[in-house]
Amino acid sequence: MPRNNDMRGIKVLRPPLFLLLGLALGSCTVGPDYERPKVEIPATFRYADQEARQVSNTLWWEQFQDSVLNDLIRTALNENKDVKIAAARVEEYQGRYGETHSRRFPQIGSGLQGQRAKAPLNSGPVPLTSGTNPIYENYQAVLGVSWELDIWGRLRRLDEAARAELLATEEGRRAVILSLVSAVATSYVNLRDLDRELEIARATVKLRSDSYEIFKLRYTASVVSEMELAQSQSEYERALSTVPRLESLAAQQENALAVLLGRNPGPLVRGRALGQLTLPSVPSGLPSAVLEQRPDLRQAELNLIAANARIGAAKALYFPTISLTGLVGSVSNQLSDLFTGPAETWSYAAAASLPIFTAGGIAGQVQQARAIQQQYLLTYQQAIQSAFKDVENALIASQKSREQLATQARQIDALRTYARLANLRYDNGYTSYIEVLDAERTLFDVELSYANTQGAVLTAMIDLYKATGGGWVDEADKLTRLEPTPLADKDKGAP
Repeated sequence: MPRNNDMRGIKVLRPPLFLLLGLALGSCTVGPDYERPKVEIPATFRYADQEARQVSNTLWWEQFQDSVLNDLIRTALNENKDVKIAAARVEEYQGRYGETHSRRFPQIGSGLQGQRAKAPLNSGPVPLTSGTNPIYENYQAVLGVSWELDIWGRLRRLDEAARAELLATEEGRRAVILSLVSAVATSYVNLRDLDRELEIARATVKLRSDSYEIFKLRYTASVVSEMELAQSQSEYERALSTVPRLESLAAQQENALAVLLGRNPGPLVRGRALGQLTLPSVPSGLPSAVLEQRPDLRQAELNLIAANARIGAAKALYFPTISLTGLVGSVSNQLSDLFTGPAETWSYAAAASLPIFTAGGIAGQVQQARAIQQQYLLTYQQAIQSAFKDVENALIASQKSREQLATQARQIDALRTYARLANLRYDNGYTSYIEVLDAERTLFDVELSYANTQGAVLTAMIDLYKATGGGWVDEADKLTRLEPTPLADKDKGAP
């Protein structure tokens, strides 16, 4: 009879239990579902290259045809500290997502306890008799289960938010890779630009030094005046002062590049000269493709998705929280009897809690979640505008720097002719030395500017690949899993 009573009790409790399970499986999810915001996208870019080829999904830096640059980028992808930090952050959010996702499932735990104690003989509510053993034992072995039924979708919204945040950190890691590759390539181009300017400066110093020595001899022979000698010395010192400045900039650029490689500052090996680097092709693609290719835009949208999901999680706090708990195990005063039939114990229960008065606490959480979602929405929209700006600026810089380079090349040809003719006129007594100095000074400045513009043309193309993103980021990501090419034997310093 007692057994039958227990069975009847179980039958009475089963319908509500299955009802709750049905509600949990078929329940609604509180809060707004995510919809991508509508954004205004330009139809075309103003300065897009009509002859552009689809090269966005290739390792574009290999188009420079410089093996040293390829090795530097591969080393950076394997050793750069920012990449390692970003990878560790992804692992962190993988753990966060795993912890959040686990809440949607039953939680099972176990416990084992043993106790031996002595009770006082003459104290307590019921004093022990003389024949009673004051020493007693208690042993427990239990298995417990708890499960929060996600009827209103709070846990699902939290799970959705955690997953979006995980994906956002992954896109953040890809954004670090994009920035790193671009930074290494830009730093290398700037370094070769400074190397070229140093070559020009040192060659000019040699010419000015020879000219100054000749003028000293002519001055001794009273062929030139002291003013002309001073002018010659002035131009020599001017060119000479340029060398340490450029050497300092080159050393600083080397140090910056070394840190990008994950190494201590120091000299680096050089590859092809600035003028020998091949200009990469212009990446093609519609403006709308930028939204799908750039990791930072993907990251911004995923952060928005996470913030949107947390609105639903906050709203779900208005509704009851229903949990199921269960326990099965054994309790006995004798260890030998712990796993026998009489020691068996079990229980199960359902509990519900509903907030009645929180003094605006839940409303405050909902308001906070909505405000955060608006912040991420505006951040996403702003990121899109910045992305299109970056592409437009890179396209303009690429086109206009190439036009400037062609103009400067023609200017250098004209100035070399001018300097040659000015020297002839001076040697034949038709003009003053000032005209010669003016021609040589202008030629020196334009040659330095031309080298700088050569670097600007290459840098603009690097910025364009960075601005458009593309599948090349995925290809670069694969290199982070490869062994870097050792450069230690090559790094003997500047040529």
